[in-house]
Amino acid sequence: MGWPGRRLCRVSGHVQDFNVYQCCGGLTARKILQNKLHDIDLCLRGILRGFGLKVGKTTPRTFAARICELVEGHPTLVGIASSLLRAREALASEFAGFERLLRAMARQNMDARRLMSTPGVGVLVSMTFVAAIDAPERFRSSRDVGPHFGLTPKKYQSGETDRSGRISKVGDVGVRTALYEAANVILTRPVKGSDLKSWAQDIARRAGPYKARVALARKLAVVLHQMLKNGTTFVPYKAALAKAA
Repeated sequence: MGWPGRRLCRVSGHVQDFNVYQCCGGLTARKILQNKLHDIDLCLRGILRGFGLKVGKTTPRTFAARICELVEGHPTLVGIASSLLRAREALASEFAGFERLLRAMARQNMDARRLMSTPGVGVLVSMTFVAAIDAPERFRSSRDVGPHFGLTPKKYQSGETDRSGRISKVGDVGVRTALYEAANVILTRPVKGSDLKSWAQDIARRAGPYKARVALARKLAVVLHQMLKNGTTFVPYKAALAKAA
């Protein structure tokens, strides 16, 4: 992406030292551990399924107990499961450490804290977006951010054919995923109200939930970029902003 190693951002008279590489490294390491934890869970489920043992629905807290319950009385499976569960426990501990690290980094970064004033935007979304954008001025228009991360439909034109497909999926998949997940949270969970939610709900009624989430993710990219560019916090309702002005 061509990120600089460090930038100095002057906000409210304070100089903020933000190492983008540290942020990207923490996010990447966290994702790797998350994927490995998922792989171990799938591996255990697959091994036990081969012996006719179905794990079923579990939570991260009940998974290990369920595995131990199923392998009881099978000496070979006990050895395999014990080794994999110990590896899983070590990975989970390190994963929790990266979660704490990213929360601490978000607390120290004014841009990340500013973005987290937006509904549906938490530590991971804000840190991912801040690291990817880095210098807001490199985008001539906030409307360019959505296409940059692959959140606009592909176009096919040939002769009289003019067809719009699914999103292009170009650019950073991590940013695109983070924006989409934030949009999903806004639409499906009881978050504080805003014009964003009502706007997306209107689209969902007309075009369905998938298109509404993609449109909201693209809208979020515009809003978050504007917040970084102008140094502002999220304004839930345009009417309130106009009244204040």
